[in-house]
Amino acid sequence: MIYRTLGKSGERVSAIGVGGWHLGLPHVDEALAIRIVRTAIDQGINFLDNCWDYNEGASELRMGKALRDGYREKAFLMTKIDGRSKREAMRQLNESLRRFGVDHIDLVQHHEILRYEDPHRIFHEDGAHAALIEARDAGTIRYIGFTGHKDPRIHLYMLEVADRHGFEFDAVQMPLNLFDAHFRSFARTVLPELERRGIAVLGMKSMANGILLKSNTVSPVDCLHYALNLPTSVVITGIDSMSILEQALEAVRTFRPMSDRELEPLLARTASAAAEGEFEPFKTTSLFDGTAEHPDWLGPEPERVQRLVPK
Repeated sequence: MIYRTLGKSGERVSAIGVGGWHLGLPHVDEALAIRIVRTAIDQGINFLDNCWDYNEGASELRMGKALRDGYREKAFLMTKIDGRSKREAMRQLNESLRRFGVDHIDLVQHHEILRYEDPHRIFHEDGAHAALIEARDAGTIRYIGFTGHKDPRIHLYMLEVADRHGFEFDAVQMPLNLFDAHFRSFARTVLPELERRGIAVLGMKSMANGILLKSNTVSPVDCLHYALNLPTSVVITGIDSMSILEQALEAVRTFRPMSDRELEPLLARTASAAAEGEFEPFKTTSLFDGTAEHPDWLGPEPERVQRLVPK
């Protein structure tokens, strides 16, 4: 296993992380989910991704069961919350702690920063940021980050709003793949800024749940090698079978840093298919926007703001 440093935290994390969403899918039973997580940890993967809203909590419950019997101590556990209000964020965080059956979560991230209003709601005095700061002070979480898959400009704006409030994130999660390099690119705009700040880079959607593979231009290992070649702390990948876990492990075993010259053929092969964002529908459609489909997950707007709006 390759280990990398998680930003300024000094934590050593595996270059590949287990994505939590797949663990709760209908074709993955609980026993298989537990086996995937424990085998991954036994093979050196210590970064575990999850989210409060994944599969109505099944993903967190299954991961929590996998972390029993001494596995919690070997894992760096991350989850995400959707709540934008302080009350809703705290409710979701407490539910995640209960599902996992742990007394702390290593990294908690504000999920789906998709809209320009999201940073303002989070950093309002009654917003979700206040809940995570309280939780960090209480020791129930250790680090704070945010995620998003829509537009790199919104990621940069989240960093800007955080700056105004005197806060710097520990980690940021975003799509990093061979198609992103050509279209509304997080790798070309957000990643250099995170590097400059020393914020940990968490890559996701390296294959976009298999959608990129439907272009017939790349293989799974191509996708993982590209993401690993970027200055990522972790590349999070969905794993729903033992064979897919082995594929991820093989990608780590065979990875060697690539020069720009070595990358050129891969980028050339994907340029045409990637040009309009067809294979990155999380950027160009609402199909991946869970909080758009379930706005109640966000919680209410700040009361003080609501009072300003004419009825």
